[in-house]
Amino acid sequence: MSILKVGALAVAGVLLAVQFKNGKTEYSTYISVVLGILIFGGILGYLEILIHAFDKLEEDLDLDYAYVAILLKMLGITYVSELVSTICKDAGYQSVALQIEIFARLGIMVLCIPILMTLLEVVRGFLG
Repeated sequence: MSILKVGALAVAGVLLAVQFKNGKTEYSTYISVVLGILIFGGILGYLEILIHAFDKLEEDLDLDYAYVAILLKMLGITYVSELVSTICKDAGYQSVALQIEIFARLGIMVLCIPILMTLLEVVRGFLG
């Protein structure tokens, strides 16, 4: 999905949601959620291209695929948590949105542990 299609979809969805904002506020929230899911579906095509680029990079540089997989997981956690957090904020649940953001940050920190351990081993090898 091109940026023009995503932009047109977003503008149309927002204009539709604004129409319901005053009368039926729950419809505005539903439209926002559906709009976010549709845009997320459009992004999946780009993620496939990104995954293939990481695979080629991994082959060319002889990287351990575990590190590439960790990067892709971090990217996924970041995008999904931002999408869900924004939907919660739009619905008026800022505290839930904050909890999602904190959970995502902790998840990314946990994923960083193997990379940090490897980095420390490399530094120890240089120093020792």
